[in-house]
Amino acid sequence: MIEVDRHLLFIFNSVLINFVSVWYAGIGFKSVFLIAAQPYIFSNGYQIRFNEKPCPHCNLGYIVPEWVDDSPSLSDIKQIYGSASTLPTTTLILPLKPDKVNPVKQQLSSIHPEILLFLSKIKRLSVREENADPRLNTVSAVAITKETNFVQRKNMDAEFYTLHLSAEENSDEFEKECSYYLWKQKFPVRQENKVDMRMEVEDWVITLAFPNGERLHRGMEYSPGIYAFLPTEMVTNFPFIIQADFILASSRETIRWDNVWNQGILDCVPFAFIEAFVSLVKTVDGAPASSLPRMFKFLPVHSSPFEKSNSVRESIKAKLAEKDIIPSESCTAQQFFHKPREVGRLMPAFWNILKKTREQRVSLHKLSSHGCYVLNSSFDKPEYDHILDFLGVRPVSSEWYVKCIQDSNIVMGVSEETYLELLHFLAVNWQSKFHGTGMGNIPLIKYVGTDGSVSLCSVNESAQQNGKTFLEDEELLNAAFPSV
Repeated sequence: MIEVDRHLLFIFNSVLINFVSVWYAGIGFKSVFLIAAQPYIFSNGYQIRFNEKPCPHCNLGYIVPEWVDDSPSLSDIKQIYGSASTLPTTTLILPLKPDKVNPVKQQLSSIHPEILLFLSKIKRLSVREENADPRLNTVSAVAITKETNFVQRKNMDAEFYTLHLSAEENSDEFEKECSYYLWKQKFPVRQENKVDMRMEVEDWVITLAFPNGERLHRGMEYSPGIYAFLPTEMVTNFPFIIQADFILASSRETIRWDNVWNQGILDCVPFAFIEAFVSLVKTVDGAPASSLPRMFKFLPVHSSPFEKSNSVRESIKAKLAEKDIIPSESCTAQQFFHKPREVGRLMPAFWNILKKTREQRVSLHKLSSHGCYVLNSSFDKPEYDHILDFLGVRPVSSEWYVKCIQDSNIVMGVSEETYLELLHFLAVNWQSKFHGTGMGNIPLIKYVGTDGSVSLCSVNESAQQNGKTFLEDEELLNAAFPSV
């Protein structure tokens, strides 16, 4: 009996310690008594229960554990759980109060799948409802099916890994699977951000989750943007999730924005995001350039309805401006990255010309040698306009086109069809882009000399000299360059 008492005391103390940490997160054990008068715990041979009423035999005004000798037994649990299945190490039994059956059923059936991303000890949550009529039985489950690509960054006390999350429903109405990139990083708690209820905590642990596809939501009207182990009701409009030990309002629906502890966490989020994002962009070994732009969809391009979330967004934006994260067009398999202000966009029509030029094996190795790097062609598309605007990536200058054409062999090296396409591009954009630039002075116009050889002259020269026979129709040239 003494040995049993020692074990009970050990369990009781352990439970108390764990409950203290759980209480910090805002989830008190006493809340269990809101739905069950006698919760049971079966774990590693221990069979105990708690009663919401103080024990009459202990002369204490506290809730104490009681040893369970009879009902329910392990065989009872196995019958409910399924005799063919192995019981988990720990089983909690909550005999529901009559008025709590339907509310609990509703809550369990709407558990957000993403909750498993941040509860490290739980890999699967399943809810099975059995009825007298088997046709009314329901099964729903959320599970982490796989963890891959685990990388530890000791120099910054961070971990980076991928979790594959699935949701199982009776209906096929909702998304079933989604993988999430997770970045978990520790930050030391600053003295000015300490509060009484977290005085012993030395580190903030911040986890950012990046959904690689459509987020699992199980029909919920919103997807929470902030978790404090459990989801809040805050929609940040960010394409990633922030999880940390936030101090919550009493309703648990929002974090307390005016709390210095929470402010300290929010101040660290931009640093965690930058490290995570750079890792996502630059650690995809051997991946084609076309796979990189989708990573940029994790940027907080859209503003948040919360002022302090917008401060996080602006801080991220400022830090990105100083990072070499933008892929440039490369003539080799190697990828090169640059700061957003060092990279420029090209007009779509000129990209078409460059694509045909490359297909015709005309060298473009000097493409990024004219004052700025050229944005990778797989990224320079209208669908990424909002992302590139957020990053501050601007179009190249008009003079860039002058230098590009002048320093390459495009004019003489491409087919006549591509050459005429180049002339058409220049003609369409002459007034808005190239009038008054050096474009009029570079050799662009082909003509046949008296000896029958093809030579070049500039647009300005062709307007000033007579007696040359052009391969192109003079009326076409006059229409193309009316200002010359």
